[in-house]
Amino acid sequence: MTQSISRPSSVAEKDQVLREKVFAAVEEYYQFKFANRQFIPGQTYVPVSGKVFDELELIKLVDSSLDFWLTTGRFAAEFEARFAEWMGVKHCLLVNSGSSANLLALSALTSPKLGDKRLKPGDEVITVAAGFPTTVNPIFQNQLVPVFLDVNLPGCDIDVDKLDEALSDRTRAIMVAHTLGNPFNLDAVMAFAQKHDLWVIEDNCDAVGSVYNGKKTGTFGQIATVSFYPAHHMTMGEGGAVLTSDTRLKKILESFRDWGRDCWCPPGVDNTCNKRFGWQLGELPEGYDHKYTYSHVGYNLKMTDMQAAVGVAQLDKLPQFVKKRAENFEFLHKKLQDLQDVLILPEPTPNSEPSWFVFLLLVKEDAPLTRNELVRHLEEKRIGTRLLFGGNLVRQPLYQGWNYRVVGELTNADKVMHGAFWLGVFPGLTEEMLTYVSDTMHARQEMICRGGFRDNPGNTKTRYISKPAPPGYISAMTFIFFIKYINWLSIITYLFYLSI
Repeated sequence: MTQSISRPSSVAEKDQVLREKVFAAVEEYYQFKFANRQFIPGQTYVPVSGKVFDELELIKLVDSSLDFWLTTGRFAAEFEARFAEWMGVKHCLLVNSGSSANLLALSALTSPKLGDKRLKPGDEVITVAAGFPTTVNPIFQNQLVPVFLDVNLPGCDIDVDKLDEALSDRTRAIMVAHTLGNPFNLDAVMAFAQKHDLWVIEDNCDAVGSVYNGKKTGTFGQIATVSFYPAHHMTMGEGGAVLTSDTRLKKILESFRDWGRDCWCPPGVDNTCNKRFGWQLGELPEGYDHKYTYSHVGYNLKMTDMQAAVGVAQLDKLPQFVKKRAENFEFLHKKLQDLQDVLILPEPTPNSEPSWFVFLLLVKEDAPLTRNELVRHLEEKRIGTRLLFGGNLVRQPLYQGWNYRVVGELTNADKVMHGAFWLGVFPGLTEEMLTYVSDTMHARQEMICRGGFRDNPGNTKTRYISKPAPPGYISAMTFIFFIKYINWLSIITYLFYLSI
């Protein structure tokens, strides 16, 4: 008797059946290509960062590609709603990178729709000198003037004691990052901003999941930004987001993101306002199509739905990612405690629970080795390292000739530039990998203390240890010298005598 075969009764059912077959093949491919990689100390590279994923990200990516909806779509809408809820804000707008998020956030504050609160050319924005350039670049790009403050050590957070000194009659905003996941002093910054009626933009790109006084960073200022680059807490490949709980700002942000248009319909949707041809704005004729009416000098910063699909899968893993970063940080912190005669270890800002981006180390100025020597050694041992982004940004060539103000001497920013580097703590690192990192650093330090290993790469000045020799060391070396060289002298004298 022939078994009856159920067949799809509609196009939608047929579509789903075919997708399930594709998804099964994708899962098989993931197991073949990406699963069960072995770590071999000294051979397998220990990266500072990386993407952590499984078959679910690949399946979501393929699911989106089968839609062939190449711009922002259903996955983007899902991600924006879920991420806003997870962060505790009203609105999330996806963009194509964290740097674009920073550009969009600051540009939105120049909108004429903000009236007297809008930022105008020549207005000043307080920021910090040690960090990533795209926290600062939007200030220049909007014809504003950055005011650089120093950072505290070892937290690399803004020196809030300098805020009053930074204030002028042109100060309008504060734009600062939670550097490497460590929250800055939000109590002091927000109190100062409220007192002087300033905008606050939190660059939260390094700090997704960080908490200050029980509240997530990225929810204190009027606007915050996030990055989904592979190095960050979760990824879409490229990608970023702007967060706000201000509905007026949300509409302005959307306009700047989407070419500057006045219409707020998403791609592929028309007449959300039910009066697409019922507007009269500017000097346009009445009834001009609202989809082609522009109220800002905007950009096109949208992301693709395929990227957002990866983000939807990553969102389910985000709480575990944050937990694993904290565990890896604590593991390294305990392992490296006994190296504090040479290294300054990272410490969190008071009242904070950082979602650590990396593990920052600062080589002490009186240490018996330089930052560059240590970094080169680690890289030779297949351990990845990075510096703290651009170091002291005012020393970088890109800002030469630009108009900015500096408050104080930026002493700590210079220390960061000369002595800081970081190691990874991302969720893809195992205890075996981190133990290898710790063992390598301890072995290096032990060699230095014994005086048995020195680098002299390029123009780097070799540093020598001034520790006293152990008891008997000088006497032993004198004896060896006598035996080795006096015997040779006797032989040479004897041969000379025979030749006469």
